[in-house]
Amino acid sequence: METLKQLQKRYCSLAMALAIGGALVFVVFGYKPLGRGLVLGTLFSIINFILMGQNIQARMGKTQARTTFLALVSVFFRFALMAVPIVVAVKFEPYHIATAVIGLFMVQIVLFAENIKNLVWNKSTATGIGK
Repeated sequence: METLKQLQKRYCSLAMALAIGGALVFVVFGYKPLGRGLVLGTLFSIINFILMGQNIQARMGKTQARTTFLALVSVFFRFALMAVPIVVAVKFEPYHIATAVIGLFMVQIVLFAENIKNLVWNKSTATGIGK
């Protein structure tokens, strides 16, 4: 499980750094609600990612029926949690809904981008390109 914590720290830190960097760009250009929405969505994306890891640990060594029940409860709880930034962005003007939704996918975007980077990097080094 130490590997899981290292992966969580790596991806969550990178996601938050990108969100804060993006928010700073928005703020500099005068779009504070866009920056706030991005950071808010990213915070909840990180919380969701960490809870998924905790759920994996909690289900180990349990019966199949108990595991299924825990997985179902976890999914409903995490969906409810992911709805919070959307509701906040809709109800409160200082947050922008579009960037809040983008922030909700920030950890997944970071995971996807790293896989694409690794695919391109490994392909280029295998063919001799980029040396």
